[in-house]
Amino acid sequence: MDSALSSPILVGRDDLVALASRRLTAAGQGSGELLFLAGEAGIGKTRLLSEIVRRASGFTVLGAGASPGDAEVAGAVLTDLGAEMGRNPATASAGAGVSRRLREFVDGDADRQRRLLVADLTELIAAAVSGPLLITLEDLHWADDLTLDVLARLGRRASDLPLLLVGTYRSDELYPRVPMRAWRTRLLTQRHAEEVRLTRLSLADTAAMAAAIAGGSLPGSVTGDVFVRSDGIPLHVEEFLASRDSLPDTLADAVLARAFALSAPSRRLAEVASVLGRSFDLDLLTAITGDGPDVVDDGLRELSERFFVQAHPDRSTFDFRHALIRDALYADLSPHRRRELHARAAAAAVEAGFPAAFVSDQYERAALAGPAFDYAMSAAAAAVEMSAHREAAELYRRAQRTAPGALPVESRAGLLTALAGELAAVDDNAAAAACYEEAYRLRLKLDDRLAAATLVPEWVAVRHQLGAGLDERAAALRGALPLIAFRTDSRAQEARANIHAALAAAYMLDRRLGEAIEDGEFARSIAVEDCDRAMRCNLDATLGAVFLFAGRLAEGRELLENSIARAQGWRFEGQTARGYRMLGSSMSVLVEYEMAQKWLPEGIAYAERVEQINDRNYLSAHLGHVRWATGDWAGAEAAARQALADGGGITTRITALHVLGYLAMGRGAHATAVDHLGEAASLGSGMRELQRVSPAWWGLAEVALLGGDLATAVRRCEEGFEASARVRDAAYLFPYVLTGVRAHLAQSGPTAAREWLGRAAELLDERGIPGTLGAVPHARGLIHLHEGQTGKARAELAEAAEFWAGRSRFWEGTAALVDQARCAARSRRAGDAAGFMAAARDAYGRVGAPIPGYLSSPDDAATPAPNRSPAPSPHAASPYAASPYAPSLNAPSLSARELEVARLVAAGLTNREIAGKLVIAPKTAAAHVEHIRTKLGVSRRAQIAAWVATLG
Repeated sequence: MDSALSSPILVGRDDLVALASRRLTAAGQGSGELLFLAGEAGIGKTRLLSEIVRRASGFTVLGAGASPGDAEVAGAVLTDLGAEMGRNPATASAGAGVSRRLREFVDGDADRQRRLLVADLTELIAAAVSGPLLITLEDLHWADDLTLDVLARLGRRASDLPLLLVGTYRSDELYPRVPMRAWRTRLLTQRHAEEVRLTRLSLADTAAMAAAIAGGSLPGSVTGDVFVRSDGIPLHVEEFLASRDSLPDTLADAVLARAFALSAPSRRLAEVASVLGRSFDLDLLTAITGDGPDVVDDGLRELSERFFVQAHPDRSTFDFRHALIRDALYADLSPHRRRELHARAAAAAVEAGFPAAFVSDQYERAALAGPAFDYAMSAAAAAVEMSAHREAAELYRRAQRTAPGALPVESRAGLLTALAGELAAVDDNAAAAACYEEAYRLRLKLDDRLAAATLVPEWVAVRHQLGAGLDERAAALRGALPLIAFRTDSRAQEARANIHAALAAAYMLDRRLGEAIEDGEFARSIAVEDCDRAMRCNLDATLGAVFLFAGRLAEGRELLENSIARAQGWRFEGQTARGYRMLGSSMSVLVEYEMAQKWLPEGIAYAERVEQINDRNYLSAHLGHVRWATGDWAGAEAAARQALADGGGITTRITALHVLGYLAMGRGAHATAVDHLGEAASLGSGMRELQRVSPAWWGLAEVALLGGDLATAVRRCEEGFEASARVRDAAYLFPYVLTGVRAHLAQSGPTAAREWLGRAAELLDERGIPGTLGAVPHARGLIHLHEGQTGKARAELAEAAEFWAGRSRFWEGTAALVDQARCAARSRRAGDAAGFMAAARDAYGRVGAPIPGYLSSPDDAATPAPNRSPAPSPHAASPYAASPYAPSLNAPSLSARELEVARLVAAGLTNREIAGKLVIAPKTAAAHVEHIRTKLGVSRRAQIAAWVATLG
């Protein structure tokens, strides 16, 4: 087995660490105590104790611990403590005294000897407290009476000493007659000690611990499984992560060692109970054993006292205290004994009316395939009705495993179709596609062309999640139409309408809106009235999304909202989740972030509730996009990474990679951004969908601009424009507008920038999508600023800044503040420039981002100064990677006097006025100004003023 992994952080113990810190502070001030850390094995007592020791700054720290068998050896722990004291110079003398006193024989009766010994040992240890002292004692559940008595006396003395005693013990091993059991109760009742109990980790804490161990978010299914199997016990979390597919040997051996100490009847009872699962019913257990009630009661009493099981309040149901106890006992059963017990359990469960899912599991484990199949099919149908799609998928898999060889082909095809639908719901798309393919083959073998054609839309939807391109998917859908070409009955019409609705969805995803509307309206026209409500819900969701991207926002939103409401009313879970998916993700792309923040969380919660996992993951990725766009970058990263960990669909992965790429881009980690965005572009390229590739291309264009690679930035922008122009798109084009204008201004000047803007603005105006229109005045303002038309630029940039702020769009909105600062500096409005720059710095600082390098240029057109170094690579580590035309935001090597002169230039003073202010010659002032121009790589005084504005 792999060695257990270790969490680099302490999770879920902040309250206990804070309490221990307070107790350390009190002890350091002369008021100590005896503190117990209690909890079951593996709960993290030693880890918490280590954290307390780490925080004990200024304390002398001594430690000892008990071992199995020490309860029979008087003073065993004290002997270890004395030796530890002897090794520390500060306590060596007292340690020698403790060791010597433990070896001495005292005349008199035994009780008197013991009292004297306890008193003497207490005094010797207390005498060692010359300054703050921390004594740690581990595993006191194994400690002897003498040690505990001395510790009790020290605890009473500690309140007047700078002494903190911290002892740990296992609460699940305080068996009857263990010395610690009565001793602890007495101390706590008399208030001579304080006890804190370490509880099991929550699911959220388990996920945090697993992420810390793995170095990143793990899929929710993995952390959920680890949580269930580990019961939130930190040691078990570490062990199960190191050995995910089996019971860790170390834990199994520990459980079995405890089990061997049970009486033979109790151990047999525990073995029988293990076949029933983590929880088991008393009557069912009794029926399987064949023993009388008294024998079962005696066995359960021993199992409870030895901390193997615990009763529910109703006393008719019991749980194994840990899942691993059950797993270890179950794994230790011999194969034939296990089968025999499962067969008995299945028969008894049927007699008692237990759920079909439980019965089918018992029959399968008993190797009785026939009844296992029947009960699995029945249970799977019930699970689907309850929206338990994970359970349904597993039950259909069980039915597949136990299906009789003589099962009719038609029934086998039906099973595969049902299994495929549940696998798609839980985001296992590869397995779903394989099942659909096999079901399709079987339907053709039966010459049931209608049934085969009916499968194709769902099969194509799954293949889309695996990255199949538009041409491949459209060909598959159109290829299904000839299968039903000569049928005109209502069932064939329904299938035909479904295929055209799926074609509409395929074209919609590539934003080929005209073709989507054509197929969608045709599907609507041929659909059988009131026959296929599910198809109509899907179709309305498709057309609603089409209308949104066509700029018909009110119409599209109403259609989608109504589709969701109707689907929910009819209990069409898949159609409801898809409606949320279409509406939430569309609002994310269309810069309707207020609406997105309403519909995305609502859709995520719904999809989670009904176990539509693919939709949940995709919506989560888009929630990450909205958080990035609105300036919640920490939330964006968390959502994207979790979606990436959980998601099995390619569309979820691509969207999450967009978000992570944008975050890296904004934080100046350009190489990481290129990696994420490049992967997204590569995955999306085979799908031929604008929404998969265009966001990645824009990110790569922006990274190129940030790194000064103007040719690449222009080329990427042209790629994005051509892709959008083919389908007359504006939603994915709008971010390119500013990137292209900035790149063209820097590379070629205002003529090229104005030509680019004219082409892009035509598409934005044609669609008229409200959230995209602010890019046009912003771009015009940049061109006018470049040309020195500061009056026009000021108005346009103010309009753009107000637009982006109203839309909560962080990236362009914060850049607009810097653009306004540059414009104000050009207009000699130093106060306004400083105000805009301060607001921009504050905004970038809140998300932990540097100011983008291309914003540091006073006019976007300054020619590179002769002494400028070459532009850094786009992969440079510096977060301020500057383009070759942009003076650095970092202060150049101006002397103190030059900086003083630069500030006076920014204030609007002439050389003569500067000379009078600084009491220097006008020629000297002019020389300083020329040196400043050279160092900054600028040519005009307004550019110096703009640079000063960036200093705040």
